[in-house]
Amino acid sequence: MKRLWAPWRMEYILDDKKHDGCLFCNVSAKEGNKISKSRDKKNLILHRGKHCFVILNRYPYNSGHLMVVPYFHTPTFEGLSDDVLFDLIKTVDNSVRILKKVLRPDGFNMGLNFGKVAGAGMESHMHIHVVPRWTGDTDSMPIIAETRVMPEHLRKTYDKILKYFVK
Repeated sequence: MKRLWAPWRMEYILDDKKHDGCLFCNVSAKEGNKISKSRDKKNLILHRGKHCFVILNRYPYNSGHLMVVPYFHTPTFEGLSDDVLFDLIKTVDNSVRILKKVLRPDGFNMGLNFGKVAGAGMESHMHIHVVPRWTGDTDSMPIIAETRVMPEHLRKTYDKILKYFVK
């Protein structure tokens, strides 16, 4: 019998906490009037911009899977000003540039899911997924074994990417 070790999954399995309110609003909130770097690291926040932030997906489709999230709470683009929309796309562009430099993927999947029927896990707060892809990174594991193989621990990926977001 073959074993696939994924020790970081235990955190997800044992997490019985119910999050009050919006997860994205909660993780991006300041403590008082200041930002806690240690809290950002715990929450996997890579970058805080003027109108949006970048967070590594805790349960990724692939190594380096991150999300760009506006601070403004909305399920779709509705209510986002032109300044926020511009910052959102510029942050996606910068994130892709950083992932290309650090992880050297062969391509990317990017996505928006508006509404539960479209696959949104966080349907109340819109966000853009940026998923690096490599030639040969998909095989039959997700289909046959319902298992996704992650080649690098989440915290290692976070530390590797973070230094390129820090100015």
